[in-house]
Amino acid sequence: MADVFMPQLGETVADGTVTKWFKKVGDVVTRGEALFEVSTDKVDTEIPAQATGTLAEIFVGEGTTVDVGTKLALIATNDAPTPEDATAVNLSGTLAAAAPTNSGTSAHPVLAAASAGERLSPVVRRLLAEHGLRASDVTGSGPGGRVTKDDVLAAATGGANLDSTTTATARASEVQLSPVVRRLLAEHHLDASSIIGTGPEGRVTRRDVEAAVAAASAPGTTRIATPVSDGDEVIAFTKIRRLTAERMVHSKATSAHTLMVKEIDFEGVERVRRSVGVEFKATEGFSLTYLPFIAVATMAALLDFPHLNSSVGDNELIVHHALNLGIAVDLDSEGLVVPVVKRADALDVRSMARTIRDLATRARSKSLDVDDMSAGTFTITNPGPYGTLLTGAVINQPQVAILSTDGVTRKPVVVTAPDGSEAIAIHSVGLAALTFDHRAIDGAYAARFLARLAELLQENDWATRL
Repeated sequence: MADVFMPQLGETVADGTVTKWFKKVGDVVTRGEALFEVSTDKVDTEIPAQATGTLAEIFVGEGTTVDVGTKLALIATNDAPTPEDATAVNLSGTLAAAAPTNSGTSAHPVLAAASAGERLSPVVRRLLAEHGLRASDVTGSGPGGRVTKDDVLAAATGGANLDSTTTATARASEVQLSPVVRRLLAEHHLDASSIIGTGPEGRVTRRDVEAAVAAASAPGTTRIATPVSDGDEVIAFTKIRRLTAERMVHSKATSAHTLMVKEIDFEGVERVRRSVGVEFKATEGFSLTYLPFIAVATMAALLDFPHLNSSVGDNELIVHHALNLGIAVDLDSEGLVVPVVKRADALDVRSMARTIRDLATRARSKSLDVDDMSAGTFTITNPGPYGTLLTGAVINQPQVAILSTDGVTRKPVVVTAPDGSEAIAIHSVGLAALTFDHRAIDGAYAARFLARLAELLQENDWATRL
């Protein structure tokens, strides 16, 4: 048996929503092709089939949110084309063999006959332990009577004797809240119904509560009803748009945003781009832009200024020794995602260009997994191709800085010859704008970082760094 892993099986993602099945029961599936799409509060991603065969059964329909570990479907392998010998697809991504049954017996009695312990997801096991409950104390409302996360939370809040219908209706608003969210709501005297949830099916997440707290504490913050006039078009936020908006508000409320800008002469980079541009595009299939040069130089500058490669903890600065570069990617104006180049300091310009191109392409085709978007320590956003002059970007939490690389244009500059004489020349010049968290560093530190970045971009022998 092979394993297919649902992205993010940690504490921060306990469940996911099956948003789309790409196959229907009876269809032939091939190992590696997209089988279904899952949406979590972190990412939307397609999950590939990990076996070749026939999709025998689907247990969880589109739009349904279930715990990690829940069986979603059965794939009958080519050697065993019936549901009895099929391969079970779990939300966790695990393909597990269903127990064999006698001829003519459906897979449903098999699932119902499985031991209670085997059907408990890791999340349910943890919640049972936290609340001092046994599985036998809880009435299961999941497929085949399986105990779900909501069943445990309902039992823990006094709903253990309720039947599954009552639990799903009368306590729906309560059981969808995680213990962390409940605690935060209680600490800040907030009502969950007053908060817009950005989790699956509108579930209120920890970030939603924190954003509400931050917004309520911001000076002069009030909520104003926006009038809608005849002729106005009302466009509901998509999930990625809601998440982007929530994260931007949360970041502005968390960090002391400060902007510092440095003009950089890119003439040395431009000469290399002109000399190798044709060969590069013929070999790689895409153009050599300024971004990979800037990314390589940024990683080198961060080695000299490590406090910009950090996060703010509880009255402490957490300096990250791994240099993992986030690259902000626009999803056709629907929102932003930030895939991460891991160990970016080890890459030369060509490797950096390839990696950024791959991540951006997969981001726009929704082919990233959570590992591609995790562990970032510093971020670059690049509106420069659109000819922007200056961008004050919002910090990607929990990082302490983000660099915006704006448009590079040809303009006259003063150049100094080796003998000290000066002349006017036409060079490629652009602005690098650093937004930093003033809690973490001071302006002088940021200024020295930008000076070092400019020095590297202007003086490196880039022809040897390809």
